[in-house]
Amino acid sequence: MDQIVTDRVKQTWTVSKKQLESPRGVVASQHFEAAEAGARVLEAGGNAMDAAIVAALVLSVVEPWLSGVGGGGLLLWAPGDGGAVDTLDFNVRASRNMDRSQYPLSGGHDGDWFDWPSVEEDRNLIGYPSICVPGAVAGFAAALEKHGTLSWPDALAPAIELAERGMRIDWFTSLALAVDAQGLSKFEHSAKLFLDNGRPRRVPNGKQVDYLPMPTKAATLRRLAQAGPRDFYEGEISRSLLADLQAGGSVIDAEDLASFRPHWSEAKVGQYRDSEVAVVPGLCAGPSLLKALSKIETELEPGASEAEAAAIYARAVRTTYEDRLKTMGHASAQGDCTSHLSVVDAQGNMVALTNTLLSRFGSKVTLPGTGVLMNNGMMWFDPRDGVPNSIGPGARPLANMSPAILRREGLPTLAIGAAGGRQIFPCIAQLISYVLDRGMTLEEAFHAPRIDGSGPTIVVDQAAAPDVAAAVSRDYPVVIRANALHPVLFAIPSAVGRAEGRNYGMAHPVNPWAACAAEGARDG
Repeated sequence: MDQIVTDRVKQTWTVSKKQLESPRGVVASQHFEAAEAGARVLEAGGNAMDAAIVAALVLSVVEPWLSGVGGGGLLLWAPGDGGAVDTLDFNVRASRNMDRSQYPLSGGHDGDWFDWPSVEEDRNLIGYPSICVPGAVAGFAAALEKHGTLSWPDALAPAIELAERGMRIDWFTSLALAVDAQGLSKFEHSAKLFLDNGRPRRVPNGKQVDYLPMPTKAATLRRLAQAGPRDFYEGEISRSLLADLQAGGSVIDAEDLASFRPHWSEAKVGQYRDSEVAVVPGLCAGPSLLKALSKIETELEPGASEAEAAAIYARAVRTTYEDRLKTMGHASAQGDCTSHLSVVDAQGNMVALTNTLLSRFGSKVTLPGTGVLMNNGMMWFDPRDGVPNSIGPGARPLANMSPAILRREGLPTLAIGAAGGRQIFPCIAQLISYVLDRGMTLEEAFHAPRIDGSGPTIVVDQAAAPDVAAAVSRDYPVVIRANALHPVLFAIPSAVGRAEGRNYGMAHPVNPWAACAAEGARDG
């Protein structure tokens, strides 16, 4: 094929981060304040699940455009004593009142892999019609109850404190707000919270950091702490949510909220080299990750060059994606935005947790009564009739999330996941291969160039060896791009590992907020 498009960006700096190592627990997260909050829980005697839930709740405040209580997610728990891996699906669901006629096709096309038709007014992508029933609160509470030791009020306390103080405003916040300012401006309460007279909030002159208090969200979290998690679905908070949703035109009703329950199940397990790979089963990217790894294991020989390996990764990911989209369905031409965190405690218990609003800022709707930023879960459904993953009442969408935990001889060795929508499982598959096939540390693996094969054209990191693009282009068209801060083209991973009684963690080097924190030691 030999079709290569080069769009090199000249970099005048090198971005890197160190792997954090500790004999005690480690939290890896996309935001340093969430990692530090989780580490404080470990220092106080909490376990990996306690730290994970606290960190996830903090993320809903400090990085609200990626995840939060208005979204959903997946997690895995692997006990350090070798017990079975447990998984929890708390992803969003369509309302029982939802049907495809509410999303008339516009006659245009979204430009995605199968060129699906667009929906009028982007009703499945933005605004009240795009919102699905959120599962995060129910999921966090269920995870804490089954595998944690903290009380629900104690788990919420750090997020409440940070909501009262305010979301950190720095140059990176301003960038994130600028990317979505146009969408946020369409909704009064989102614009009021995140924008300043229609423009992205920025740090005042003479300061490096400022804070944006969220009193309405803080009050909602305090109510949750007092009344319990089911208040979000059946109590005072649910009544406020429903009033605002229905005033905006959403078809979500009281039964939708009251009937929501997260789902526990045994992990789906595959084998890669000498390690067991556990993922969440069902409508997510976990099964696709296992398929891709199986293809890589079959083709990748010891001693393969970087170029040979990249070509194998590309074939494994592309053929897996063709099967995934044809048989399972997939909706949206837009990139998803997600938060992932990984935790290991001193006893070797591990958690891999992914939480998402789907798109950046989800539906772009902040509900005035609760201050909750809502998901746009309808973007994960195919808007056509009679196809896999079609829009339907009460349906569960096909998600891109793919948290995973690896075990060797029954004991957890690696918890890993990423943000980045369709880029997630291609990223995770390569990182697992880098560690198990090439003997890389997490630090080396996270800095190594990757390819992304989630779209019809393979994206090759411009830092890759010169012959990588040529090798991949024999089978697929290729573009060469930088692994830069924006746009995200290669996913944003976070991982923790354990070997010989020591724990270690690594966060995405390119993201300025991503960090690891340990009991008594933190990286930047």
